[in-house]
Amino acid sequence: MFHQADLFDHIKQAPLAAAPLAVALPDLIERVSQVSKRPRYVLLILNLIARAAGENGSLGPYVRSEAKQVPVRDWLCQALAPLANRDCRRTAMIAAVRSELMAKADASENTGDLAQQQDEEIEARILRSGRTNVSRAVSDLVRAGLLHRHYQGYRVDHPNRGAQREAVYTIAPDVRLALAGSY
Repeated sequence: MFHQADLFDHIKQAPLAAAPLAVALPDLIERVSQVSKRPRYVLLILNLIARAAGENGSLGPYVRSEAKQVPVRDWLCQALAPLANRDCRRTAMIAAVRSELMAKADASENTGDLAQQQDEEIEARILRSGRTNVSRAVSDLVRAGLLHRHYQGYRVDHPNRGAQREAVYTIAPDVRLALAGSY
């Protein structure tokens, strides 16, 4: 009988797609360094989220801190606030707040009340700038594909923020495994 060769015999078959390789810690560092201007800070945030996340890899919308519920962004901000204690911008901001409140203060105000007002204003400014820093770092992690962010709160779960909704961060499973191996 006549044998007709298949026209595609000479083309090698592509190997079957192998399971994706497990992500290692150096791979995470490389991915973060490609998308972030502050990779060390971003990796600190990723590590904090990974350690505090539940069994499903999610953290938020609230985290228990000192017997009260705190939004996850505020918790991360408070955890990382000591990093900037010696920063020149932090000391300049503290000096500016103190001088502003001293200029506005009346002679009749108690020095204890004035010191408390200064501490409250400094804490509020640190929290406000820290929230911004945490949000930027989380955006870098989302862009790198290491983290998923959605919002949950007052009415329903929703992909967009607002209307009394707070962020929930979920770490990708392969990233959790890579970080779990580094502990």
